[in-house]
Amino acid sequence: MIKNYFKIAWRNLFRNKGFSLINIFGLTIGITSTILISLWVQDELNFDKDQKNYHNIYQVVANRNFNNQVFTDYNMAFPLAASLEEGYPEIKNAAVISGFGPSVLSFNNKKIKKNGLSVSNHFFDIFSFTFIRGNPQTAIRDEGSIVLTESGVKAFFGNEDPINKFIRIDNKRDVKVTAIIADLPINSSFSFEYLEPYTAEFIKSAMPEWQNSFSYVYVQTLPGADIKKIDKNINALIKKHVPGDNVSTYFSFPMSKWHLESDFKDGVNNGGMIDYVKLFAIIAIIILVIACINFMNLSTARSEKKAKEVGVRKTLGSNKKQLIFQFLSESLLITVLAFIISIAAVYLLLPSFNLLVNKRLSLPVYEPIFWIASILIILFTGFVSGSYPAIYLSSFNPVTVLKGTILAGKKALMPRRVLVTGQFIISILLISATIIVYQQIQYLKNKPKGYNSENLVFIPASPDFNKNYKIIKQELLKNGYADAVTRTSSPLTDITWNSPAPEWEGKSKNDEILVSLLTADVDFTKTIHLKILQGKEFSGMPSDSSAMILNKTAVKAMGLKNPIGMQMRYGKNSFTVIGVVDDMITESPYKAIKPLLIFYNDGSPDYITLRLSASLSISQALKSIEAVCSKYNPAYPFEYQFASEAYNNKFMAEELIGKLTNIFAGLAIFICCIGLAGLTAFTIEKRSKELGIRKVLGATLKNLVFLISNEFIKLVIIALTITIPLSWILMNKWLKNYEYRINISVWPFIIVGISILGLTLLIVLFNTLKTASKNPIKSLRTE
Repeated sequence: MIKNYFKIAWRNLFRNKGFSLINIFGLTIGITSTILISLWVQDELNFDKDQKNYHNIYQVVANRNFNNQVFTDYNMAFPLAASLEEGYPEIKNAAVISGFGPSVLSFNNKKIKKNGLSVSNHFFDIFSFTFIRGNPQTAIRDEGSIVLTESGVKAFFGNEDPINKFIRIDNKRDVKVTAIIADLPINSSFSFEYLEPYTAEFIKSAMPEWQNSFSYVYVQTLPGADIKKIDKNINALIKKHVPGDNVSTYFSFPMSKWHLESDFKDGVNNGGMIDYVKLFAIIAIIILVIACINFMNLSTARSEKKAKEVGVRKTLGSNKKQLIFQFLSESLLITVLAFIISIAAVYLLLPSFNLLVNKRLSLPVYEPIFWIASILIILFTGFVSGSYPAIYLSSFNPVTVLKGTILAGKKALMPRRVLVTGQFIISILLISATIIVYQQIQYLKNKPKGYNSENLVFIPASPDFNKNYKIIKQELLKNGYADAVTRTSSPLTDITWNSPAPEWEGKSKNDEILVSLLTADVDFTKTIHLKILQGKEFSGMPSDSSAMILNKTAVKAMGLKNPIGMQMRYGKNSFTVIGVVDDMITESPYKAIKPLLIFYNDGSPDYITLRLSASLSISQALKSIEAVCSKYNPAYPFEYQFASEAYNNKFMAEELIGKLTNIFAGLAIFICCIGLAGLTAFTIEKRSKELGIRKVLGATLKNLVFLISNEFIKLVIIALTITIPLSWILMNKWLKNYEYRINISVWPFIIVGISILGLTLLIVLFNTLKTASKNPIKSLRTE
């Protein structure tokens, strides 16, 4: 019986080629989109799950409350890990990790900059990585050892065995390769190309440092450990060593939340990437449902053609259950064909999709879960798309049908109108959201940064660079390669050095303020085009060693009326405020600007900041600067980053989400258009005699288009009426996540409304033209 159902379904497929192709095409787009989104969602949900101790790994984090402004800090005191491991049985292992920026690794004549981490002994006891060579128990036990990733080994040694060979780091120390690990997966919270243990000298100097937080601390708990008790012990331990710390509350942050739920606001975990994962999971279902709705609409639109078949089958003894199975088998067959085409489409699209989302996604065809999920998608799509048509068509009365008196009526049209309106609502919602996301990103991008990022370049400074800095600066300015040069402790776009505010006269005991810190050399404001509001900038005089510059927000936060000349104290060190500068965005453009304190430093800052010469092309200026830098800094490769590029990188996540939403919203609209085209064609075919009579009686093409499009335009207007307030509510809620945000205007909805109406009219016009151009005698001729 089942074989017979599918055999008849196969014949119907070829008998109604146009209907079948439209449905297969629509379902193919829906299933392809669903598979691609599902692969992305699965990859996001599987972050760090390759770790064997995934459920028992925590990072120690602190909420620091400064004058009711809570800042969530991941930087911990270095000795915390050792103290936790020794004194608390619930903690099986503890490790401390520090990243001091990329270093230059050299072997023979090869010099490559790599990102590395310094780790303590129990790092490999907590975290599991695939070892290709070496022993995880001994790889980082000895000072002067280094563990390389597989790609790092190939870069330096090719196919040679690197074990026990020496690599030089930053032209200062030699380390021996003790192990090789596989490259880290993209869905890992860690990003490094080499690991090395802390030096004995560093450990000796860092172990007493309970008040200076610069390291990440991780713990592995025993299964079933009481995390609240562990948090209580951590707070008691730090209170013991830092009794004056009244602003910090420490807690254990589980590995399961590191990637997906990493956002904190006022010390409260308020989601993160998980919101986008949920969003795209919903979008995947929506696109698939839109494709299913198309199938329903087109199937019910063909009801008159299928009616006689139903009547004959019922007359010959078929019951309703058999007819339902027959129609469901037809929809399942179409779904299977669409799924097969979708798999081929996914294989073709995956390379481009991976470039877009920066992942290495692949179809897991050798995993049972893939085929289970595939069967579920086919069954879901087949039954959802075929259920309503099957129930609707199988309910026809055979006597009425065979008399040829069946009429669709308002009751039959109503479900179809509801489904089409639902499609329009979803599509309008997605497009409106895409426009508002784009407007928000552009608003933040175009928001004044406080400095001029055009032709501003950051160059990492090595010890040799700093030693020859004055000569390099003189040569760059003298030859006209740069208009201005200065040095800073970090790039302007990534100032992450935070500290409690200093003491000053008149400061209240309750004024606990968190400030950002930056060190800079002479020509700082000149180089970055930062406006000086009061006082002056650094001049290079010996007195600048105790000088400080504040930004406008710092002056306001501290409540200073006449800051110039005021004394600021950090412990025994006293600083004089010599200037006030305008605010500039130095961290996240989504958050409020922090108070910033700038100190003078002519020693060894980490970055050279220069403005390229306006008289030279960018490529020519960079080529000339590279020659000068290589001359005085030969041990390090020349590297640079544009300030504008570094700033734009802050929008990568939102731009990716915007692009994905844009693509899938476009596909949803495209599926709607396919269905609308098919539905319009069937509507016109059904009313062909009516259109022929109207044409004979003098109706123009304009009259016919208005007649056919009137029904669909009404549905679009209903959809807009429902969607506009719904979109406003949802997107306004999303915008509240941003400190600086746009006000939603009516224009996105007007644009979307006009676009959807235009598409509807275009599709109706195209289909009506085909019918209107035919001789009306053909449509009026009886059988």
